[in-house]
Amino acid sequence: MGSDPLLTGHLSLAVILIVVVKVLVAFVALLVSVLLAIWIERKVIADMQNRIGPNRAGPWGLLQSLADGMKLFFKEDLVPERSDRFVFKLAPYLSVIPAFITFTLVPIGGSVDIFGHHTQLQVADPPIGILLLLAMSSISVYGVMLAGWSSGSKYPLLGSVRASAQMISYEAAMGLSIASVVLITGSLSTRDMVTQQLGTFFGFIPHWNLIRLGIIPFLVFIVAITAEVNRPPFDLVEAEQELVGGFHTEYSSIRFALFYLAEYMNTITMSAIMVTMFFGGPDGPDPTFLHWLWPILWFVAKTAIFFVIYVWFRAALPRLRYDQLMDLGWKVLIPVSLAWLLVIAAMRVSRPLGFALVALGFLAALVLMRAISIGHERAGQPRVQALPGEEINGDS
Repeated sequence: MGSDPLLTGHLSLAVILIVVVKVLVAFVALLVSVLLAIWIERKVIADMQNRIGPNRAGPWGLLQSLADGMKLFFKEDLVPERSDRFVFKLAPYLSVIPAFITFTLVPIGGSVDIFGHHTQLQVADPPIGILLLLAMSSISVYGVMLAGWSSGSKYPLLGSVRASAQMISYEAAMGLSIASVVLITGSLSTRDMVTQQLGTFFGFIPHWNLIRLGIIPFLVFIVAITAEVNRPPFDLVEAEQELVGGFHTEYSSIRFALFYLAEYMNTITMSAIMVTMFFGGPDGPDPTFLHWLWPILWFVAKTAIFFVIYVWFRAALPRLRYDQLMDLGWKVLIPVSLAWLLVIAAMRVSRPLGFALVALGFLAALVLMRAISIGHERAGQPRVQALPGEEINGDS
């Protein structure tokens, strides 16, 4: 549980009950946020496409997500005849559980007193901190891979193979961007990451890692995590035009709902992780009343903004081709994040050395961009073929 003051003293029944209540509250809050997130996404996309969206179940269609969940819960649960039944049933849980465990690392507020015990508004703050996020993202790959493999069908298998390659590719870039945050924070704890971002520059600029690190690690992280959670425009593992429904083609009823739930839980969780690492977490202006409530409201508002950005991506951007997806991950994100990590390390050692590396990096980027543009120009030029008896540039 880490540095929570609740666990520094004697472990009594009251302390255990408080821990259990924190886990249950976090789980219920995440489930409710998923229901609201699905409604928000459908409403925002409908508005962007000049449609009405859900408006039948409940006021403004607020109960539509609940109605869909109840329908899926009572549908017939099908298991393919040629499937590996145990692995087929296990795979959805390997996608849902890592999403919730990752959410427990997020500090959503400050400290409060509950029944005479002082505790943090965070389920757990282990010393390994953000490394647990990388471990959980690795485990979630197994949920997708095993779902496609155990279905006994070719289309889900193709979707799961795509998923494993995609997640592994973008997990490298995501890890390098997280390493930049760990390097400047000096700790793996998510609580320490928030504490390091308190205060301002020059009295009015927030002391966020977005500014301290430059915007590059944040941009790499948001692109990598979008591919990691299979959100558009990187949703190639469930490309319905090619793979019917991707890795969960053979799933129905509650097992399909678990994959659907895992996608939105991951989206909300990663939005919260971005707020924690780059935007100060629950830090914000503190009025003179309800000091414990305002950090929670600031945290929820920041997380909601990032979720709406994900919805905007889905409504506005076309799906990438698979070769474009791999090129972006291996040829752009990984080299950029690695180079920027070296720049941050150089600045930690010597600021003049760091600024010199930044200048060299920009110069190298300009040269690389020019070389790429020349290559594309040459590739786009039609090749002229000589007719019999003609010569081109002196060659017959």
